[in-house]
This record gives sequence, structure tokens and C-alpha cells, in this order.
Amino acid sequence: MKKLLSFITVLISAAAFGADGGYLFVTFKGEKTPLEEQVYFAISSNGLSWAALNDSNPVLVTDVGEKGARDSYILRSHDGKKFYVLATDLSSYFNRDWGRAVRAGSRSILIWESSDLVTWSRPLLAAVAADDAGCTWAPEAVYDEETGDYLVFWASKNRFDNFAKQRIWACRTRDFKTFDKPFIYIDKPWHVIDTTIVRDSGTYYRFSKDEQFKSITLETSKKLSGPWQDMPQFSLARMQGYEGPSCFLLKPATPGRQSTWCLLLDYYSKGRGYQPYVSTNLAEGKFEPLADCHFPFQFRHGSVLAITEAELKRLETAYSKTEDKKAAGS
Repeated sequence: MKKLLSFITVLISAAAFGADGGYLFVTFKGEKTPLEEQVYFAISSNGLSWAALNDSNPVLVTDVGEKGARDSYILRSHDGKKFYVLATDLSSYFNRDWGRAVRAGSRSILIWESSDLVTWSRPLLAAVAADDAGCTWAPEAVYDEETGDYLVFWASKNRFDNFAKQRIWACRTRDFKTFDKPFIYIDKPWHVIDTTIVRDSGTYYRFSKDEQFKSITLETSKKLSGPWQDMPQFSLARMQGYEGPSCFLLKPATPGRQSTWCLLLDYYSKGRGYQPYVSTNLAEGKFEPLADCHFPFQFRHGSVLAITEAELKRLETAYSKTEDKKAAGS
């Protein structure tokens, strides 16, 4: 009974999305060195001002596959016992041929597993894409309340149509070790990439990059399997030059106050990195720009996880600055 109560407390704290803790950002830096294309951690107590961990050095480094980790995504397991980081298996530093990546890149994704956000497994190279796929870009995952497993999704071009366009593909898993057969999840007349999904009040909200207009789209559904409905009222739909959407609950709802969601969009076309927008009602699709957001360096395609106070302190202690550890005599 005591263990059950403790477990429930962890889930409630996590569901509060940092109400008693904060947030963890996973991202990568760039392509100038091999280490820039790895997984970096940053933390925040309010989801707005971010501090890099590990002296702004990568926390997770891959030595498998193509030896690069881009577009990292972090999630907490449905039972609250584990954390997973997923990433694109690609190093543009070692191989700058983007044509090769699109047509003959890795069909695998990188996966790390942890029970405490500090001690992580070695990277697992999981082949999830179809046999005729090119690179498996920007993998993410979401728990499916209806089926009791995880939907893992990513973007790929395929040989069956001579690599004509990017589609969002998906597969299912229960343990992030074995994966079911991949299937096409989103197929438009044009390229679609960088999909992310959140759930609020029993409705799923799906953000994607529409390559036809170089903008972000928003769709809704009661089920991950669909049907999905476009939200033409999405207020950011006409903005061009953005990609890598990441959405998280900034402030949970309280009596008399609606929840506040933060949508981060990478303004890649201007080289300005992530720009924050907030909404107090996802169902209305109206977002406003938020100026008061600070990053220690320009974050690239990544994601945000709500963490408890204990998890925040654990991360701070494990990855405190080198000079702080020396001063403490460690």
C-alpha cells in the first residue's frame, strides 16, 4: 500500500507538469563537431528560463549506427517507472550528403532508457522503418489510452514511389525493444515531417510541418488512430519558415483558471532557433507569442518533459558544474 501511494504521488506530480518541480529539455546543438550532434540536457523551474546541464556538454552520446543523435524526444512511461529518449540516427558531420540520408540513411532510431533521468542505458539501435525507407527522421512516441501501447512515429521517404515525398510512418511497441510492422500514419499530397502529439481533456492535438507552405498545421482527434480533423482556426498556420514543433503544458488548470500550453517552433529559415507561443485553450487553436524565454544556446529540434521537484534536484546534483563539484570536494 505504501509503495502504491508513493507511485500515485509520482504520477500526480508528473501530471502537474512541473507544478512542484520543473522541466527537462533534450536537444542537440548543430553539426560543426561530432559532439554537437548528440543529446544535450537543460532544465527550467518555470519552462521559460533554461539552464544547460553538464557544462553545456552532451549527456548522451551515441557510438552506434551513424554515430550522431539528432531531433531528440523524451517521454515518461505510462506507469511512471521509466524514461525514454528517442533520436534520429544521423550524423551530418561525418556524412554531409543529404541526398544519401534521404534515400539510403538509417532505418533505425536511437533509444536510451533510464529509471531516474541520471543513469542511462547504452543506446539501442532499433530498426523500425520499412525495408525500402530512407532515413528515419525525428522519431517521437505517445501512449495510446485505447490500445494500451505506444505509437512510435517518424518521417521517411520510400523507394516504392522513387522517394517522391516524406510521409509520417508509425509502428507500435509496449517496451521500446520490440516493434510491430510499420505503417503509413500521415499521407498528404505533399511532404509532411516533424509531427508531435499531445493530449488534453480527452482530445489529441497533432502538430506537423507542412512542407507545401513551410508552416505548421494542427489537427485534432479523439483517437490516435483517427479520424483527424484539420483546425483551420489555428492562429499560427500562416507563419512560414518554422519546423520542429514541441508542445507542453506550461501551467496546469486550477479552479477559476484554464491551463496554459506552450508551443515551441524552430524558426529555422531565419536561424533564430526556438520561438515560444502560448495558448490557454488548445481547442480554440489560438496562440500568442511569448517574449520572456531564455536559452543558454540555440536549441535545435528537441522536446520538453515535465519533472517533479525530486527529479529536478537529482538532475541538478548529477550534472552540476565542474567547478561546483570541485568546490564541494567531490
